[in-house]
Amino acid sequence: MKKIITYGTFDLLHYGHINLLCRAKDLGEHLIVALSTDEFNRLKGKECYHSYKNRKFLLSAIKYVDQIIPETSWEQKINDVQRYDVNKFVIGDDWAGKFDFLKPYCEVIYLPRTEGVSTTEIKNDLKA
Repeated sequence: MKKIITYGTFDLLHYGHINLLCRAKDLGEHLIVALSTDEFNRLKGKECYHSYKNRKFLLSAIKYVDQIIPETSWEQKINDVQRYDVNKFVIGDDWAGKFDFLKPYCEVIYLPRTEGVSTTEIKNDLKA
């Protein structure tokens, strides 16, 4: 079975997120989403609108997502790829080159972001 993994916060879920998950799932049979925990987001200086529990609930309702695991550190990726027997690591192309260290363990794919939508833009629009 071809396993895909992606990582992210997935706060304020929008069609760009769904599009990424759909395209990632198209690359294999089993999509794992490593969802940033609230604690890890705080370490990254990110403030989420939804809690980890609620973001996990929302992701679990998406038909493209087969499994959700917690993302608790930057360093866990090699271990996750090995533990879950992952074939492909997929993430948005705004991270291009940042995860090339995974290439000895799996294929690394940077997908183009969905034009016209981002969580940051949504948060900024809500503040205006």
